[in-house]
Amino acid sequence: MAEGRFYTAQLQAGLGLITETRQLLELHEPGLSVAALTERALASGRFPLVTARRLRNIVAECFAPRYLRSPNTAAVLKRLAPHLARAEFNQLLLIHTARANLVLADFIREVYWPRYAAGRDALTLDDAREFVIAAMRAGRTQKPWSDTTIRRVATYLLGCCADYDLLGGNGRGPRPIQPLRLHTKAAAYLAYDLHFQGLGDNQILTHEDWQLFGLTPDDVRDLLKRLSLQGLLILQSAGDVVHVGWTCKTLDELSDVITR
Repeated sequence: MAEGRFYTAQLQAGLGLITETRQLLELHEPGLSVAALTERALASGRFPLVTARRLRNIVAECFAPRYLRSPNTAAVLKRLAPHLARAEFNQLLLIHTARANLVLADFIREVYWPRYAAGRDALTLDDAREFVIAAMRAGRTQKPWSDTTIRRVATYLLGCCADYDLLGGNGRGPRPIQPLRLHTKAAAYLAYDLHFQGLGDNQILTHEDWQLFGLTPDDVRDLLKRLSLQGLLILQSAGDVVHVGWTCKTLDELSDVITR
C-alpha cells in the first residue's frame, strides 16, 4: 500500500464507467471546473438513462479523481480516444482508475497476478472478500468496514476488473482470469507519463504502475527496448543502469506520434 494512503470505498460510486468516461472526455475542456462539467453533461442529453443526482456523483467521485488530478490528463485522453483501439484506450483508463483507487490497484497487484502466476484460472467473490478483510485487519482502512461494505467493495473489485478486461463473466460464480497484455501504445503512454511526473529513468523501471499488467522491472526493460526499436524513445542500458532519451517533449507530442 502506498505510504500515507488508506483504502476507501469510492469504487462504490462507479466501476470502470468506460462509456460514461468517453462521453465526459468529449465534453471536457481545459480549465472547466467539476461543477461546470457536470452542468454541461446534464445539458448535453448524452446521459438519458442517468439521473441528475447519479451524473453529479459520477463526475465528482469518479471522473474528477481519476482524470482531473493532473492538469493535462483529460485533454490528452480526449485527444487519444478516437484514435486508439478499445483495448488500448481501456488500458489507459485502468492506469488512472487504479491510481485513484488504491484498493483496486493493490487487489490487481497482490491477488489477481499472483493467483494467475500460481495457475489459477478464475477469481471468486471469496478471493476478493478475503483480500478486503485482510487489508482492513492490516490497517489499510481508516476505520473498520461493516460486513455490508466489505461485500460491496469485494463485488465492485471483481466488476471493475471485468470492465477493464482482466476478468470475464458477469454472473455470481467464478470470474475467468483473462491475463492482460500491455499494448505498445499504452506502454509508451505510461512510460512518458511517469517521465513527465519527474521520475528518473531507473525509478520508472521499478514503478508500481507496471505491476498492474504483471510486469517486473526486467519485463519493463525489455518493453522499453521494443519501444526504442520502434523509435518512440532511445534506450541505453549498462548493467542495472538505464538511460532513456525521451524523443517526445510533451504528452501531446507523444499523442501525435502514436496516432499517426
